[in-house]
Amino acid sequence: MIGGNTLRMFFTALRPSLVLSGLLLTACAVSTTPSYVVAPGEDKTTITRALDTGAALLQSRPPIDALNAYLDGFHFYSGHPDAQMEAHHYCSILNEQVIQCVMYDGNRKDAKLVGVEYIIDEQLFAKLPNAEKALWHSHVHEVKSGQLIAPGIPDFAEHALMEKLIHTYGKTWHTWHTDLNKELPLGVPQLMMGFTADGQINQRLVADRDKRFDVDSSRKKNARAAIPVPPIDPGADAWRNGKGFQIEDPTGNEHRH
Repeated sequence: MIGGNTLRMFFTALRPSLVLSGLLLTACAVSTTPSYVVAPGEDKTTITRALDTGAALLQSRPPIDALNAYLDGFHFYSGHPDAQMEAHHYCSILNEQVIQCVMYDGNRKDAKLVGVEYIIDEQLFAKLPNAEKALWHSHVHEVKSGQLIAPGIPDFAEHALMEKLIHTYGKTWHTWHTDLNKELPLGVPQLMMGFTADGQINQRLVADRDKRFDVDSSRKKNARAAIPVPPIDPGADAWRNGKGFQIEDPTGNEHRH
């Protein structure tokens, strides 16, 4: 099980200390990664900026406020394992077995919303039909390799989070392909997958991410060595069996690197 109550307690307990110190979340998770592209359009007018300020002060945003977990990891296009990118996940824990995340191509204010990921635990995943399972990827290697991180929280909290996430599966769709330098969300959504073994990811992506966040993925890999590895449902990670599903794009947009 994901352990939503445990994770909520972690982030609730951490929030006051982060606000008071202004160190962890600010230093590790803010303004380190710019967006890949600049969207076309004119600068905000004074009226638009005033509307932004007024909305921020007056409107409530319960679904946005629930995005209290930040994960950083890597995806690739299903069927095209060499087409890889970093993804910033901002997640809310719906219950003990379901997490939902919105994904951006950076963690600054100019970041573009590039997709969504739904995360469910192994119990729910086991009940899915085989055709549905093929759209999901496992998180075992992402956790054990140190590729998946939760910037800005203490190591003990991140470790506990990874102990839960290793038992989960993700279904990820990217809708704005800024990693392909697309300045607008053109074409159809693309199904993304996660890595399942050493040697698959471009290590330069990991090294660049680690430098920006001042983390060491190798050290995290060693620290997570004792996390038990659960069996992976054979229906997940279908790309390994040559089943790289994608939606046919009638616009003719090329999505592959």
